[in-house]
This record gives sequence, structure tokens and C-alpha cells, in this order.
Amino acid sequence: MPNRTPPPDPRITSPFHEHAGFELLEWRENFARLRVVLQPHHLNRHGIAHGGVMLALLDEAGGISGNWCSVPGNIRNSVTVDLNAHFVGRAAGARMTATARVIGGGRSLFFASTEIHDDHGTLVAFGSSTHRRARGSEHLEGVPFQKHGYD
Repeated sequence: MPNRTPPPDPRITSPFHEHAGFELLEWRENFARLRVVLQPHHLNRHGIAHGGVMLALLDEAGGISGNWCSVPGNIRNSVTVDLNAHFVGRAAGARMTATARVIGGGRSLFFASTEIHDDHGTLVAFGSSTHRRARGSEHLEGVPFQKHGYD
């Protein structure tokens, strides 16, 4: 049977995103849901999901939640200027899913709240983040997508 997984959206992928194995499940205005299937390189010496993987997932989901673009082929960009996390449990199962929502902001900054749940629906981490929009990304229409030179 052929692989029917859609290709990653080039507007949100990066070498880090791909290396980490993050998969975009859902994306709309002010909302993003990402998943990672845990691999051996995601685990700490105790055999559980490394906190750095969870922190990166919180960061990616929060940033992507504020970068949805209404014009196909255009893009919105931002950088994280503040990120905090609270680890409240250990992930059980093979996957972690991050759900992020934009909870406020203005023209150049937005604030996101993100939760990570394991396969059993247990909350394992949550956090908040602040992101600064790149020039041209202040509006839902974004700017024309230009491929970066890392391919």
C-alpha cells in the first residue's frame, strides 16, 4: 500500500522541525496541534521523554498557532522571545500531542498557551510563550513564501 501521509507544509517546516519528527495535525487561525512519535533519541537516560523534547514541542506549537495564513502560498513568521514550561507528569505511550492556542497579543506580539498530553490523554506539560511577528506577518494575509537555502 502506498504511503498516504501528506507531505509536510513547507511554510512551517524547518530542518529542526523535521529532525525532531514533529507532525502538524491541525492548523487554523490562533490554533495548532502537533504530534511527535517518540523515538530512542527523544528519551532521557531513564527511558522517558526528555524535557528538552517537550520544551521544543511547546515552542513549535505555540509559534505555529500564531502563524496561520489566510492566503494559500503565503507565509507568516515569528520568533519566540519568551517561553516557560511546567512539567507535570511523565509521558506514557509512544506519542505526545501538543495543542496550542493564541490567547492574546497585538500587531507585533502574540501570546500562546500550550498543553502536551500523552497517548492516554494525561497532561504531561504545559506552558506559555511570547512571539514577535516578522515584518509582513502582522496581517492574516502574510507575505509570499520564499524557500530558505537549507534544502
